[in-house]
Amino acid sequence: MLAVASVAPADVLPDQAADEEAGVADAWVTLVWNDPVNLMSYVTYVFESYFGYPRPKAEKLMRQVHEEGRAAVSTGTREQMEVDVQAMHGFGLWATLQRGGE
Repeated sequence: MLAVASVAPADVLPDQAADEEAGVADAWVTLVWNDPVNLMSYVTYVFESYFGYPRPKAEKLMRQVHEEGRAAVSTGTREQMEVDVQAMHGFGLWATLQRGGE
């Protein structure tokens, strides 16, 4: 008779760095685009009221939209960014979503 020894597999914890990289790779962003209609004060108001950003951050993002043509205003899962894009449309802003890092 042959004796067979069994070794239970060791519990392997996922590599945290790999998880963080995967999280970045899966991240999406909401982009708000400059438009000829909305006032800068209104765009600032939207960023404060919807995202809860403090005035300095909301103004910085508004200036980026105005001067550079767009700004990434939120980051998260695709589903979360779809909700944010729809909300921006509800406020009358031009917004799209894009995979992060592109």
